[in-house]
Amino acid sequence: RKLAEEAKEAKKKSEEEAAAAKERAAQRQLLAIEELVQSERNYLRMLQLSTVTIRSNLQKLQPPLSNLDSMFLYIEEVIDVSSRLLSLLDQKLVKPGNPNFLETLCNSFLSLSSDIEAAYKEYLANYNQVTVIEDGYKQKEALWNEIVKVIKASAPEVNATSLSFFLVMPVQRIARYPLLLQTIQKHTDPTHPAYPLLEQTAHTSIALNCRINEYKRFREVADKYKKTETLTIKDKINRLNSHSIAKKTARFSQHFKHETGIAAKLVDEEFDALEGFFYAFLACKTEEFDFDMDGEKAPICYKEITTALRQWILPTFEKRMRTLIHKPLCALRDLLVGPRNLIRKRLDKLLDYELIEAKPTLSYEEQAVANTYRTMNTLLLNELPQFNGLALQMIWSMLGTFSCLHKDLASDMEQLFQSFAQQLPHSSVHPAAFWEWAESAVLEGARRLETLCQTVQDTLNAPVVQPLSPSSQRRLKQLTDKHGSGKIYQVMTTVVGSRDLDLNLVKGELVAVISEADTRGDKRRWLVDAGGRRGYVSNSKLIRYHQPAEDPPPSPHLTLPEGMSGVRRHSYTPQSQQLTVTRQPCFQVLAVYDFTARGNHEVSVRAGEPVRVLEPHDKRGNPEWSLVEAGGGQRGYVPSNYLAMMPMGTGPSSSYYPYC
Repeated sequence: RKLAEEAKEAKKKSEEEAAAAKERAAQRQLLAIEELVQSERNYLRMLQLSTVTIRSNLQKLQPPLSNLDSMFLYIEEVIDVSSRLLSLLDQKLVKPGNPNFLETLCNSFLSLSSDIEAAYKEYLANYNQVTVIEDGYKQKEALWNEIVKVIKASAPEVNATSLSFFLVMPVQRIARYPLLLQTIQKHTDPTHPAYPLLEQTAHTSIALNCRINEYKRFREVADKYKKTETLTIKDKINRLNSHSIAKKTARFSQHFKHETGIAAKLVDEEFDALEGFFYAFLACKTEEFDFDMDGEKAPICYKEITTALRQWILPTFEKRMRTLIHKPLCALRDLLVGPRNLIRKRLDKLLDYELIEAKPTLSYEEQAVANTYRTMNTLLLNELPQFNGLALQMIWSMLGTFSCLHKDLASDMEQLFQSFAQQLPHSSVHPAAFWEWAESAVLEGARRLETLCQTVQDTLNAPVVQPLSPSSQRRLKQLTDKHGSGKIYQVMTTVVGSRDLDLNLVKGELVAVISEADTRGDKRRWLVDAGGRRGYVSNSKLIRYHQPAEDPPPSPHLTLPEGMSGVRRHSYTPQSQQLTVTRQPCFQVLAVYDFTARGNHEVSVRAGEPVRVLEPHDKRGNPEWSLVEAGGGQRGYVPSNYLAMMPMGTGPSSSYYPYC
């Protein structure tokens, strides 16, 4: 009986201890929850104090602080997400002591986890800039004393002595979320209904910190290597040391092995595709943008139209082109510099990585090299698709804008010419006759254009046969004996090498193709033999060489085919696409304005008077004056822009000087 009583008392005591332990755990859980919520409120209050009160007071200093706004970059997003978290907790009207508060807390944090990550990762990535700017302020003692004075006056209860006292809080806060949530989880009974949700929230906060730190590391690598350094020769020499020389020598050796095929190169097809797409944007040459709105064009015969074009339409068009096309293109060109430098630096890091890849164990420095390469490669694989997509969107947008600008230009030109249409000589022509003349002119222009296209096509398809100098003939024999006549190609245009192992060749030079792809499998770069020199050339610059026959055939222009007259033909139209003109119109040249001769070498004409143009220029070849024969056989010069060619029937009836 005594033993039973002792067992009963021990059981009662253990139950009391368990209940007490449970009560202590509940109290600790409550304290941890209250700490998280209350510290969040204090944290938000401090951020608002620094961004509103202190910042506004610092902006009043004279002279104004440089880069002050850069110190508060992205802090508004951090304040916003923190205030939204507290707002969600307050909306439920549940106190921390309520058993349902834990579920509310977890749900609120999980619902904002993506926004928390987006806000904090940008702030943390930019925090190094905050310290750099503050260190710059500290170098000026008088200025720094003024800043500290403003901070103490704005927040006397805090006893802060620098801006970083406030601005480092987001860096500390994001790392504290996992600690606070794990403390709550530690003191929460696993049988609690919200325990699985709490466990998920704690894991989410840890993963969130890992992703933020990874993003920060990527940004640090990008900021380090995307900068373009402008170094003098002296600076480059001063940077040389045994370590840098050894590293560059190893890279050059590895690159040489790749290009010569001695060693295989690590191939990343995904990155190579992104790199090729990116380099297409580098073809943007904004310095070659031509804003010459006049150019060389046929003279316009009407002064009012010329004045309107040069004073109103063309300047407006040029201004819009500069603002909507040229300026965005220059901005895109500047944006390309950073990624281009990263891509170049990745190649250097790849060469370093290939040297240590096969090693079973790596030293601390070698591990750092491997980590740097992997970071840069991952960063480019993640960021280049987004950059390429945005750049392509910009170009498509500019292309649409370019089209709209020309549409507006055409509309303005149409409106201008319609306003002057009634004053032009052809206004008296019957519409049917005018459109018949216009149709004939268009068909004639189309026939000439087709002839030109056919001529260009025949020229391009014709074998390239250029006379060879004695040295070129010796090279041809040497290359033919070594590689065979089927491998001989000729350079179409001057080639300037832009990459390692590329050749510089002049137009007409002969080469023999050794391989129709480079070591990376790129079929656009061919390995060629230039008579001793070997290197790569773009295949678009080469064309197969055709040796001329010993006795070239007679020129087809010396004899005429049977059935063809001796009249010279200026164009050729294929039979499959024959163009016919219904009627060859007759034209006459009319004086558009009155002109009074000022000397013996000029002749007076009246508006509408038909004339015959003897020479469309003066004795010096100046096209601004034309030698004409007016009525009565008088000859002399008149301004060319006072004349116009119109169909027969325009102006006063006359049989003078028709052109059929």
